[in-house]
Amino acid sequence: MPYRLLALDVDGTLVDPEGALRPKVREAVQAARERGVEVVLCTGRRFRTARGVLDELELEGAVVVHNGVVVKDIRSGETVEHSYLSLDLYGAILEVMRELGPPLVYVDHYHEDLDIYAEPPERAHAFQAEYLADAAPVTRFVESLDDPPSPALVMLSAMADESRLLPLRETIEDELGRHVRTNFIANQRYPGHILEVVSRTSGKWSALRAVAQKQGIAPGEILAIGDDNNDVEMIAEAGLGVAMGNAVAAAKEAADLITGSNEEDGVVRVIEEHLLVG
Repeated sequence: MPYRLLALDVDGTLVDPEGALRPKVREAVQAARERGVEVVLCTGRRFRTARGVLDELELEGAVVVHNGVVVKDIRSGETVEHSYLSLDLYGAILEVMRELGPPLVYVDHYHEDLDIYAEPPERAHAFQAEYLADAAPVTRFVESLDDPPSPALVMLSAMADESRLLPLRETIEDELGRHVRTNFIANQRYPGHILEVVSRTSGKWSALRAVAQKQGIAPGEILAIGDDNNDVEMIAEAGLGVAMGNAVAAAKEAADLITGSNEEDGVVRVIEEHLLVG
């Protein structure tokens, strides 16, 4: 079956270790599009921070952001699909996450130049405070996060070292696992890791599948490439699932094949061998 949709993770996959989109990778993606392949980025980034890569690739249509919680129309920035956290769960999640410190509360308010609610950064882990310094222009700092700040609630998230986040993740899974899912991923641009608490129904694969269904594309017609734990389901369920050479063990185990690392432009090899042949 020919692959009609190419799903690409961004950090650790599409861009190089410095976060740059290399010309060779950009040209390969463009060549796939010229062959009629739909290209959908599936990223943990916010829509705002994904815009640079989207613009470089001159993509249109849909983009999966926030690890599948939100699907945006690239041109308008409007949300076309979402799986927000239930406000009924907010208090319970916040209570558990406060064991580490006040979390980041992400909201879907792109057109209002607002992505995050946070308590003063001096209360947070040093890794999270560093991130907040850069994200300050789109962050609303509040004295207390006790009340849900918006019904468009994307996730609660914490940045810290792995040794502190993993026990917290275990507690959340034990106490709230029937209602939420957690994403534990390496922080590509800042120290440490990220723990996200999102809707149980969210995920890159569920969002991507919804995008594909609208275009009459079957799961077997999807080629998906990723590198981290948040890509595992997408890699496992796609018609052809590919893990980068720099991928975590779980992604490699789920994959049909393993390509080169993002330092080696592994995405290019996959495109050339599976989308540009024949």
